[in-house]
Amino acid sequence: MAQIRIRNTNERIEGQEQVKAFLEQQGVLYEHWDMSKYPAALDEKFVLNDEEKAHILSTFDAEIRDLAARRGYEIWDVISLSDATPNIEELLQKFEQVHTHTEDEIRAIVAGKGIFIIKSEELGYFDVELVPGDVISVPENTNHFFTLMDNRQIVAVRLFIEKDGWVAYNVNDPDYIKA
Repeated sequence: MAQIRIRNTNERIEGQEQVKAFLEQQGVLYEHWDMSKYPAALDEKFVLNDEEKAHILSTFDAEIRDLAARRGYEIWDVISLSDATPNIEELLQKFEQVHTHTEDEIRAIVAGKGIFIIKSEELGYFDVELVPGDVISVPENTNHFFTLMDNRQIVAVRLFIEKDGWVAYNVNDPDYIKA
């Protein structure tokens, strides 16, 4: 279940309904998928081949298509990252830049953990710690970034409106202070 930490107060928000209500106030979509259907053979596997990624997409096809129909997404894929990922440090440096997009950035976490750092105009930056089953969509033109948590392992479904995926527009935000 997702947890939130508001950076400037260190306040924590926990519990699915409280997290959903907080994120809704920020304009961020939050949902939760049933992870009991995740293929047991892929548990704790963070280096995936194309067949395994296709299996994940097939497993969550109904959820993906429902979300796509409601939000206008056209294409989707699976990303898996871990210390075994080539150039992982370079990728994380790229990810860990505050940026915006001209479309929502959405991820459905199916294995591992990740964290979105998102800016609220009222509260400043807050962290959304995500675990399997958590689905989040950061609205377009919102300062944010995504990175891995301490375990440095994640598998996520990503959905896109544009066929080329998200284009990041880096933001030099003096309000952002690395934790």
